Amino acid sequence: MASTTHTAPGRSGARVHVQRFGTFLSNMVLPNIGAFIAWGLITALFIEAGWITLIGDKLGYSGGYGFVEDLGAWGSGADGTGIVGPMITYLLPLLIGYTGGKMMYDGNMRGGVVGAIATMGAITGASVPMFLGAMVMGPLGGWSMRKLDALWDGKIRPGFEMLVNNFSAGIWGGFLAIIGFVVAGPFVEAFSDAASNVIDTLVENNLLPLTSIFIEPAKILFLNNAVNQGILTPLGTSEAAENGKSILFLLEANPGPGLGLLLAFMFFGKGAAKASAPGAIVIQFIGGIHEIYFPYVLMKPILVLAVISGGMAGIATNLVFDSGLRSPASPGSIIAVWAAAPPSSLLGVTASVVVAAGVSFLVASFLLKLDRSEDAGDLAAATADMEARKGKKSSVASALTGPGAGTGAIHSIVFACDAGMGSSAMGASVLRKKVQAAGFSDVSVTNKAISNLRDDVDLVVSHQDLTDRARQRSGSALHVSVDNFMQSPAYDEIVDLLRQRNGAGGAPTPASAEEEGALGGALLARESIVLDGTARTRDDAITEAGRLLVAAGAAEPAYVEAMHEREASVSTFMGNGLAIPHGTNEAKSSVHRTAISLVRYSDGLDWKGKEVRFVVGIAAVGKDHLKLLGRIAEVFLDDDQVARLERASTTDEVLEVLGQVQPA
Repeated sequence: MASTTHTAPGRSGARVHVQRFGTFLSNMVLPNIGAFIAWGLITALFIEAGWITLIGDKLGYSGGYGFVEDLGAWGSGADGTGIVGPMITYLLPLLIGYTGGKMMYDGNMRGGVVGAIATMGAITGASVPMFLGAMVMGPLGGWSMRKLDALWDGKIRPGFEMLVNNFSAGIWGGFLAIIGFVVAGPFVEAFSDAASNVIDTLVENNLLPLTSIFIEPAKILFLNNAVNQGILTPLGTSEAAENGKSILFLLEANPGPGLGLLLAFMFFGKGAAKASAPGAIVIQFIGGIHEIYFPYVLMKPILVLAVISGGMAGIATNLVFDSGLRSPASPGSIIAVWAAAPPSSLLGVTASVVVAAGVSFLVASFLLKLDRSEDAGDLAAATADMEARKGKKSSVASALTGPGAGTGAIHSIVFACDAGMGSSAMGASVLRKKVQAAGFSDVSVTNKAISNLRDDVDLVVSHQDLTDRARQRSGSALHVSVDNFMQSPAYDEIVDLLRQRNGAGGAPTPASAEEEGALGGALLARESIVLDGTARTRDDAITEAGRLLVAAGAAEPAYVEAMHEREASVSTFMGNGLAIPHGTNEAKSSVHRTAISLVRYSDGLDWKGKEVRFVVGIAAVGKDHLKLLGRIAEVFLDDDQVARLERASTTDEVLEVLGQVQPA
């Protein structure tokens, strides 16, 4: 077979912006899909036309439905609020607003709290479910709070940080709530009414199926999130709250068009496309991952007509049956679709999937049989094209191109831990040295908190107890687990992997003067060094190191408790006699400034089965501690330097080993 050279298409600026906007909206909605599903299930069970009353009536039950009526707020329970109404009015928008605010404040909960407060104003200022308002006020609250905090960062007198932080968030959140009530609520309500009128016009004139002409190609170009999460989901939820269901939830989520396309390839395709189609059907139809069929269309673009035709047929079927879903079906699995369908729509929804699959299958089969060329198409190139359009790796691409597909060069490595301030920083420093020494200057090695991981990295390194969580955040990356941050054999294996993937490497990258030189400032103050620790247990040692940070004015006493919480989650033992306890990611608000403490235990401590002689406590608000952690990592990889620290009789000797210049 002749080799094929594939060049990824240039990424259109407008399309990239729409993709990013859609991804942003999706990142606000998708983490809260469980809440949407919970609301949908409660609605399906407890409203007057729900499953419980339907089954009861079919069985001839003539008694009352008191408990059900109370929960659904109908009948004898009509005077109450039930669960259905408050969930869609308050819970779901507030969750979206909180998530959006937290995202805009780089994962900080302060942004989420202010975003939720601002969203509450929009909720009370309108009479429709305020999902669009939450998508505006939540991110606005988080972004503006981050900007305000930056104005007085480092300028607050010690001891007043909590007072300023709490009152600034409360005052600004209250102001945004008023803005939401006066401006955002009425504006979004007017927009929702106008959009609903447009949808009603399309339905009344039987034009709604034409939306597939835009939606199906948008899915393949990864532009659908902006439409689905930004318009269809909010409008659909409002319609479902009023009518018990909405067809809008099925405009994009119907798995029928993709199923029909893949069935056509299974029967009439050629080569790798035919062989991979059965497995892709399981992923698409049962798993709900629709992007699995995108490369088949990109390989033969004319097949977009098949999915458009299938989508139109599915929408038309739902219109005929007057069917829809109670809540979003995410992912777009047939299981999720059935679970979200009310009893009265189950037949129509099922028929829409079957009809959509049938029409898509017939059109795709005709087009495939019409293609007389012997070229089966380059599925691997089409998959690469799909990933280029997506802007990141696809978590299901290996199902199309086989296990050998993940053999591309590695350019980005992230060392992830729970908080992203200590363990990961030192692990990244050790690994970075090895990578640079091997000559891979184009490979970046950084550290992050797992909560900040994105699916845009090639390789993720994490503690073995955290790998499952890291894989959830970055599913398409290669994951490597370690249990020793300082001397893990996995680091050498990663370097060997780089040689396989990236080539032989080059000349070692020299360390910069900044990296090799001494570090200024007082991150590790003399008063924060104890050469003869008094603790005899791991927990006492964490407390001893934490209290030094509190005494230095770097953290509040509550931060010490957060250090214990972090240790209970994952051990901070680094290897070679070193532990670096630090707080959880959520406890960063208790940190006033970046600082480090060091306690030596000459007799050693038992640290969950490992011997520890040095405990380095960490409190960090930024990244200015990372270079010192890198220096500490270098020291503890050198047995001679460790021996110097063990022999040190003064704090100056300790600082000399660590290369830290202290004020006179």
